[in-house]
Amino acid sequence: MIKKKAPAKKSVIKKKSPKKKEPVLLSGGNPQIAKGYGDGPVQEYISAMPGWKKDIGRKLDEIIVRTVPYVHKAVKWNSPLYGIEGDGWFLGIHVFNKYVKVAFFRGSHLKPLPPGESKQKEVRYLDIKENDKIDESQLSSWIKQASELPGEKM
Repeated sequence: MIKKKAPAKKSVIKKKSPKKKEPVLLSGGNPQIAKGYGDGPVQEYISAMPGWKKDIGRKLDEIIVRTVPYVHKAVKWNSPLYGIEGDGWFLGIHVFNKYVKVAFFRGSHLKPLPPGESKQKEVRYLDIKENDKIDESQLSSWIKQASELPGEKM
């Protein structure tokens, strides 16, 4: 009597759906986002900002876009940058442990001066802490002024 072999069972390989990897938070909670141009990388950065800082990031982006609708965006050196196409960058954002730093690259030309001094001659800063109320009128004025100055090439 000849025995027939049972057909071999086909193994089923289940594909795992790729999980979106959470961005690494660097020193001070600054998100590590790959360099990229456009709104996408900036929104990825903002989404990765930890805790209350995410709301600040969204608010800053909203004010910048409302003030300078033709603004160009990028993420470089783990910081969102805002600028004018062909002219360079006028503003950057960076996350630290206790505040979000807004850097005006030609801030020494703004009226009134943003409060934070820098070791770099023309740079001025605005540090926004968790419970700070953002003076949108003043911030919009600085953003508008900064966008009209020659940009920083980076």
